[in-house]
Amino acid sequence: MRLSKRGEYGLRAMMVLAAPAPDGSSPAVQIREIAEREQMPAKFLEQILLALKNAGLLHSKMGVGGGYHLARPPSEISLGQIVRVLDGPLAPVKCVSQMAYEPCGCPDEETCGLRLVMADVRNAIANVLDGTSLADVTAVVKQAHKSRFGPTNREQPAKWKRGQQGTKDPAAALKLVGLPQTSKRLNGTPRR
Repeated sequence: MRLSKRGEYGLRAMMVLAAPAPDGSSPAVQIREIAEREQMPAKFLEQILLALKNAGLLHSKMGVGGGYHLARPPSEISLGQIVRVLDGPLAPVKCVSQMAYEPCGCPDEETCGLRLVMADVRNAIANVLDGTSLADVTAVVKQAHKSRFGPTNREQPAKWKRGQQGTKDPAAALKLVGLPQTSKRLNGTPRR
């Protein structure tokens, strides 16, 4: 399984929507705001969010204060649900798919070594994605942020705050709140 840009952007957008606002509420967030924060094309994001809305994972509100919000609590939406809506079945080959099974060309499907291994791959992917909710990811991100920046009460960079325009320059955002600039990601690998 390879996550498409559609799947990646959809997951990132859903994670933004799952994160509570500084006051603990979950207000509707506009497409433009998500696109700017996550640096993704707004028109493409609009199509992705519409697909997630049609699948029942999002609700939208028109007008002032409008935007998208989760249809259910973050703890009830798994990453697997989102990926299946946006990218289809998780199986690396169709003969092991539980959603879109198609027979393969091997002489004996029951003893095919490739099929048996790919079934294990499919099950491992499904177990991780179906066993991880948006709430789980939000908690991991919060912990990673604490580990990286410490348990101080420093404000998040302006571009990360809901409902506020932030700078498009990450270095300027970090300077804005007094955080050190770094060229390393959370896991320590250099940016590319």
